[in-house]
Amino acid sequence: MCDFISHNKQLFDELDIFIDSLTTKEGALIQVLHEAQGIFGYLPKEVQLHVARKLGVAPAKVYGVVTFYSYFTTEPVGKYKISVCLGTVCFVKGADKILSAFEKQLGIKVGETTSDFKFSLEGLRCLGACGLAPVVTVNGKVYGKVKPDQVSEILDTYRELELNC
Repeated sequence: MCDFISHNKQLFDELDIFIDSLTTKEGALIQVLHEAQGIFGYLPKEVQLHVARKLGVAPAKVYGVVTFYSYFTTEPVGKYKISVCLGTVCFVKGADKILSAFEKQLGIKVGETTSDFKFSLEGLRCLGACGLAPVVTVNGKVYGKVKPDQVSEILDTYRELELNC
């Protein structure tokens, strides 16, 4: 635990600044967890314990919130979070084939992250963009009317970003 904290001191400092800026800490747990996940990318045990201490709540309460809401994750995720809508309209229009294409090209399954932590893949029930079905998002950027043969093009966009850094 100390290694994680010492290796991420700047991130903990950033989280502390956010928490300290709150006018009231009562009822701020979900807000703080959203901020923490934005800073760290996920909510490991060390971050959950830190939040509990800073807010003066039981670690079990923090853990309960983290595990209740599907938005929160306790595992590291990729730099690029790929979400494939599997809602009814998207599914009827071939979302399962798009998901399979991502799995094949990334070498991972839904809920997994590539070994280089560049890409994570998830299936969602509905993104609310049925007029664009089938829909894929990458870190919130929407791709509509996606076809399986466009998956490599989408991935290449983000792979090229990595090369240009």
